[in-house]
Amino acid sequence: MHARVLRYLDEVVRRGSIRKAAEHLHVAPTAVNRQILDLEAELGTPLFERIHKRLRLTPTGEMVLAHVRATLREHAALRERIAELQGARSGEITVAATTGLAGSLLPSLVHEFRQRHPGIVVRIIDLPLSDIAAAVEGGDADLGLAYDLSERPALRALATSEWQIGAIVPPRHALARQSSVLLSECIGHPLILPAPPLSIRSLLDEAFARNAIEVTPVAESTSMALIQRLVMLGEGIALLNPLDVMEERSRNALVFVPLRDAHLRRQTLVLTGRARGQLSAAGELMAQSIGQALARLFAGGR
Repeated sequence: MHARVLRYLDEVVRRGSIRKAAEHLHVAPTAVNRQILDLEAELGTPLFERIHKRLRLTPTGEMVLAHVRATLREHAALRERIAELQGARSGEITVAATTGLAGSLLPSLVHEFRQRHPGIVVRIIDLPLSDIAAAVEGGDADLGLAYDLSERPALRALATSEWQIGAIVPPRHALARQSSVLLSECIGHPLILPAPPLSIRSLLDEAFARNAIEVTPVAESTSMALIQRLVMLGEGIALLNPLDVMEERSRNALVFVPLRDAHLRRQTLVLTGRARGQLSAAGELMAQSIGQALARLFAGGR
């Protein structure tokens, strides 16, 4: 990743001469000398004072050497980090997520991750949305996964994706045959809605108000499993996003029909970590795995 001249320059300063540096590097002295001369020509100023076959850094040379050594240290640290990731065989990772994600999306993600990294222990803690950021910030969780997480200076987004809300219906329902529907088309059916504590409900209420639609759900719950079960039992239709019913859709137990209302905002799914400090090797692997899975699901129209 770095030009040979960086190592050559560093060794010349350490050894005190081009000949000694060349011997240590197992290259010809002319090769080392040519790299130094080319760098001096590129910078437009000498890096060494050549006095009685001894080399002494010029003030510019001192500045360049400081940059070279900092770059070499960063490169060495990067190589160590890559080796740590490639050699990760054990460790543990804690992910804080909402109950809905813990029950719908995360089982398949954790299974996929464990297939590749069986020595890493994965802990999932389900928390209210308001507590997830605090858990990551306070160190109780390494990663947080939730919809519409508010930004905090102490956190950084590791992956984000936006998911369209749609109608969740049984396979034989009349709406299941449509490629998309409007909110107004759903009102004629009994509605089973996420309860107000869930972030998706505020998006739905906003869309209902904008379209002057009054809604009286037949049931509402914070439990995605309960909502899904009621839909499968024929109690009504639900309004969720495709990740909420990923497993049910894979078994053809439920159908997702996207809503095409122009003013209905999408849910933003955020994977977050602490802004300062690095994740452990296990944490890096899990963050990569979740990010890649979400990108794959999104590309597949899931």
